[in-house]
Amino acid sequence: MMDLYTFFRSGTSHRLRIALALKGLDVNHIPVDLRTEDHSKPSYTSINPQGLVPALRVEERILTQSPAIIEWLEETYPEPSLLPKDIFARHYVRSIASLVGCDIHPVNNRRILEYLRGTFHANEEQILEWCGRWISHGFDALETMLVREGQSGTFCYGDTPSLADVYLIPQVESARRFKMDMSQWPKIQTIDAKCMTMPEFINAAPMKQKDAS
Repeated sequence: MMDLYTFFRSGTSHRLRIALALKGLDVNHIPVDLRTEDHSKPSYTSINPQGLVPALRVEERILTQSPAIIEWLEETYPEPSLLPKDIFARHYVRSIASLVGCDIHPVNNRRILEYLRGTFHANEEQILEWCGRWISHGFDALETMLVREGQSGTFCYGDTPSLADVYLIPQVESARRFKMDMSQWPKIQTIDAKCMTMPEFINAAPMKQKDAS
């Protein structure tokens, strides 16, 4: 049994929960409450010195950083694969994951927003404007890619979920939380609707977690 240190609303935790579910792996969820700064306490920084979630305990090893953990999952549990076989298709799927994981999510995560609030005294309207700018910029590009490339079927690539969907769906959840109008990205909206018919995505959703409130 693996232990997953997670926070229900964390986008990186969300993507890892999806990946684990798609791999059919059962894990023990250990909530780390970011609202009460549990991630900054020695009890957790002794596990992950960065004080970030998620972290995955595998036997006596601690794995950190969701992209690296998901790569480890793909290498350790290759079936079902989160990557297509064609080498250019693999690049395409990875590029979508990177667009979300490198260009949208990092500038909208909790510690960035808390810094904006605490240091620059940003109010909630300004926070929503900040988040909306970067989500819109990324989703505009992603919507164009999905339509232009013509490689998306019912998912980001083809008719089975891939690494791209693992990254996309938590970001859609975050966009809704930041009051974004998803109708401006119909292809993304369609993919999200398809993913949310699958138990792996449904059960990984933030409000399905035992620490949700």
